[in-house]
Amino acid sequence: MSTDFDCDVLIVGGGPAGLSAGIFTARAGLDTTLVNDGDPILRRNAHLENYPGFPAGVNSHRLLELMGEQADRAGCDRREGRVVDLRASDDGFVAETEVGRTLAASKVVAATKNTVDFLAGIDGVEILDRGKAFVDTDDRGRTGVAGLYAAGRLAAQPHQAIIVAGHGATIGVTLIEDSDVDFYHDWVTPEGYFTGRERELPPGCEEIDAAERERREAESVAAMQAWFAEPHPEGPQQHPSVRDDE
Repeated sequence: MSTDFDCDVLIVGGGPAGLSAGIFTARAGLDTTLVNDGDPILRRNAHLENYPGFPAGVNSHRLLELMGEQADRAGCDRREGRVVDLRASDDGFVAETEVGRTLAASKVVAATKNTVDFLAGIDGVEILDRGKAFVDTDDRGRTGVAGLYAAGRLAAQPHQAIIVAGHGATIGVTLIEDSDVDFYHDWVTPEGYFTGRERELPPGCEEIDAAERERREAESVAAMQAWFAEPHPEGPQQHPSVRDDE
């Protein structure tokens, strides 16, 4: 079947879970495409509290933008669109978008909160009805279909940004472990941490010397200063059901 474009990993959903999964799979060298339908629900948060690393909280728009840039730097191809159908193929899966584009992927991560209509054509996916729809998975996000994973709220994770982000990272690492990529750990260590003990550098790890560490830290400081130089211009999105009588 001819498709518009192919990738190793398709991620459906651009919230914290989908972005976290994409950061890990792209860093591991898997050709990763993330398709995001509109604005993630996190944008409704007036001020995000309890997210580690931000002791005074953080603007939810800003956090999503930071995670998006991190995914971009990792090599994740982010696109806007809505996946309306997903079907199994001989080589994995074929997704169709609302505008009729098709995408083939070896593995798929569904991270769409509670949207499950695009999964209706996949035999073996169990949908759980708990007032909202969830996808049944094992403790690593695997569904009943090989190569298909569910992350974050869609996998019935608690409704906290840090939890769904962490679950997305878990699914990303699980997918890497289930793939053909040699992988030990996504870890940047000081020079000599492994090789100084007469060990080969494990796959997925990187050793850097003091000069490179200082360069990366300076780049990190400059980037964060730029991101937080001014308050974010956008406020939270209101729930669609709230009446606006003004």
